[in-house]
Amino acid sequence: MIVLITGASHTGKTLLAQQLLENYHYPYLSLDLLKMGLIRSGNTELTPEDDEELKEYLWPIACEMIKTAIENQQHLIVEGLYIPFNWEQDFAAEELAEIKFYCLVMSEAYIEQHFDEIKQYANAIEQRLDDSALTKTSILEENAYYLAMCQQHECDFLLIDDHYDLNIEL
Repeated sequence: MIVLITGASHTGKTLLAQQLLENYHYPYLSLDLLKMGLIRSGNTELTPEDDEELKEYLWPIACEMIKTAIENQQHLIVEGLYIPFNWEQDFAAEELAEIKFYCLVMSEAYIEQHFDEIKQYANAIEQRLDDSALTKTSILEENAYYLAMCQQHECDFLLIDDHYDLNIEL
């Protein structure tokens, strides 16, 4: 089984991937780690701020890794911002049967009530070197965008609304 996890920044993608690793012993690929490895090694001139270009650069690589895992009947969790909403078009029907997709979205009410906690847990798994751009407005806008895109592309999403609980069964 392949598990894809995407969503707005600070929604807990990496935390969920870590929980799935611990519960199911599936390895996971962080697209942020892949991004930084390619940037720091000089294999791309893109920067961490080039999100759209990075999606175009990273997704074909991740997509072929996913196909290889499916061919070898291996489990894999792939998490990060760089999974396009039209990801399904890159896979054949038999490959799609092996993939579960989750997009994490925080509701406006959740963000309004829990913004301080969101900031507090920003480094729960990854150490963010500079999180100064994180504002309530930016989080609200990004989550509204992800919700709209999930609805437009008819993607499954996990809405974080009342409390933060992302226990999923594979």
